[in-house]
Amino acid sequence: MGIEKQIESLKIAKERIFYQEPMEKHTTFKIGGLAECFVKIENKEELKEILEIVKKYNIPITIIGNGSNLLVLDGGIKGITLMIKLEKIELQEKGETIEITVGAGEKLGKLAQICLNKEITGLEELSGIPGTIGGAIRMNAGAHGREMKDIVKKVKCIDYQGREKEFTKEELQFDYRSSIFKKEKYIILETTLALQKGDKQEIKAKMEEYASYRREKQPIEYPSAGSTFKRGNDFITAKLIDEAGLKGYAIGDAEISIKHSGFVINKGKAKAKDVLELVEYIQNRVYEKFQKKIELEIEVIGEK
Repeated sequence: MGIEKQIESLKIAKERIFYQEPMEKHTTFKIGGLAECFVKIENKEELKEILEIVKKYNIPITIIGNGSNLLVLDGGIKGITLMIKLEKIELQEKGETIEITVGAGEKLGKLAQICLNKEITGLEELSGIPGTIGGAIRMNAGAHGREMKDIVKKVKCIDYQGREKEFTKEELQFDYRSSIFKKEKYIILETTLALQKGDKQEIKAKMEEYASYRREKQPIEYPSAGSTFKRGNDFITAKLIDEAGLKGYAIGDAEISIKHSGFVINKGKAKAKDVLELVEYIQNRVYEKFQKKIELEIEVIGEK
């Protein structure tokens, strides 16, 4: 039985189900083969329904958010790929603290703008990250000295059997670009963030400062998956790539950004294989020159 037959009973609107969908349309890298079945999920009930089908027919399942920290391989993705678009923003004042409950599909940038308008501080440093709340929690996204772990209070999620669970901050195993969600199979539904009241002009000035930094220092004019490599324990990865003379080096249309060596960018029609070959070349050259192993920050998924 084909996958179309297996999921024909779903109550999800047909305009949110796609077959042989090009993943380059759903990643900030603009790279990726075809997803066998691609579904946009807008509520928890739809997610539970899909999980039942997945379990019944033993279909492979892949979860993505905004596709902003992702390299999808050229062979595409088998089974069902779910784009989590759960949207919800609720504010509650608790003394000096403002608790915001946010759906996993909400974008960080949108939430930061709402916080600015409501005079809520704590999200400014993260406001330029082009991902969803769910994705940001999963990888403990960070910028300018602040990470998601600094503002998350609790997270609601669901396992692949359809059972809901709530984690406290202490249970989330936050680490550098990691959390429990990178180790165990849970799908994030929503989170509660703990922020504070602030001064609107100060919040706005900070957000503008960080936005200006991104425009000046990062190659945001080209498709990329954000920072390609993790920082080292005792070194700055981009600095080593620079010192290895690799800035501007390219394989196909995958290039080490001239603007920031920590970014691999897509100059036009880069394939995933170009990116992987370039990454391997960078890793080998840096290790030969400095005896330092550099690791990917972006996630690689799909079939070669």
